[in-house]
Amino acid sequence: MVRSNQFTAETAKKLAEKLNMPVEHIVHTSPEEVMEKINELEKKELKT
Repeated sequence: MVRSNQFTAETAKKLAEKLNMPVEHIVHTSPEEVMEKINELEKKELKT
């Protein structure tokens, strides 16, 4: 069974907006994958 992430509702909402993903997807995605997406976003922002 996959455990939900332990994000607060506010954090999940902010991540969803920033990563352009549904909140439900953020909650059920592995923490490693969420961190990978955050790192990708940071790299894109640094290039601009």
